[in-house]
Amino acid sequence: MSESGTSSSLLSARVLGLAQLGLIVIDAQHHIVMWNQWMASRSGRSSHRVLGQDLFDLYGELRGQRLEQAVLSAMQSNLPQQLSPALNPSPFPLYPAGSWGGERVEQQVSVTPFSEGKERYCLIEVSDISTIVGRERQLRSQAEQLRAQSYVDGLTGIANRRHFDVALDRELRRATRHEGQLSLLLMDIDSFKAYNDHFGHQQGDACLTRVAEAFAATLQRPGDLAARYGGEEFGAVLPDTNAEQAALVAESIRARIAALGIMHAPAAARPHVTLSIGVATFDKDRLAEPAAMLAAADSCLYAAKKAGRDCVIIYQHQQENAA
Repeated sequence: MSESGTSSSLLSARVLGLAQLGLIVIDAQHHIVMWNQWMASRSGRSSHRVLGQDLFDLYGELRGQRLEQAVLSAMQSNLPQQLSPALNPSPFPLYPAGSWGGERVEQQVSVTPFSEGKERYCLIEVSDISTIVGRERQLRSQAEQLRAQSYVDGLTGIANRRHFDVALDRELRRATRHEGQLSLLLMDIDSFKAYNDHFGHQQGDACLTRVAEAFAATLQRPGDLAARYGGEEFGAVLPDTNAEQAALVAESIRARIAALGIMHAPAAARPHVTLSIGVATFDKDRLAEPAAMLAAADSCLYAAKKAGRDCVIIYQHQQENAA
């Protein structure tokens, strides 16, 4: 071999050794004719141990799988093939360099057919995409956390107004579609301004949190939603719940808050913190839209305040006529 040919061969070997991806070349009979250092360092198999072996004998788990199909297809069609990382995340048993155990690296694998003289070959390129996949998972996780946070009230830890609105709209559409039942509760801490003025906003926040926790704990079913509607006002969306059942839930919440025995401000109407609650129930003819449901529950909440607070008022269609 000439000096230039020797230099070229050495350069090629050097480049193959520096490549930051796995390079495998197999012939038409699937015998390995090239296996670079990247593959050796992640498989625990040096090139002199694998050269000449049938790739699918060496890795029996690949036989009949997508990689073998890709090789056969590439050879027949003379077109490159690529394995989907989502469907084939780790086809080769490859591990972080030097470890040869534990969790496999996630891989992007492509197969490219080529000819050298009369001989047919396939180049198999294997890239470690674990870092990219890990970053994508982290970003997805962060996005999910942000999405979750965007539906959670920062002070009380229960659902926020946005979550409440989404849930009410969803459950109303479901109730309309299936002619089901749905009830809505709006509740307000009585004389909360007096509480804040007397005890201060920090203590006021602590009061809101205690009330929210007790209120949310009263709702036992997975489909029920407890939310902070705004300020000292709370809301509950109760799927598959008729007016009578909603009245029982509301009374249970009212009694539970009263039982907390949180001392109120001297200027408040009652000595301990209480809730006034308005209840509205889905009606396909009159209360089938979020705005209508909210207006009905709010009118009942207002009526509960006028009735002396610390009570539950259930919406009746006659209220509209009386108004």
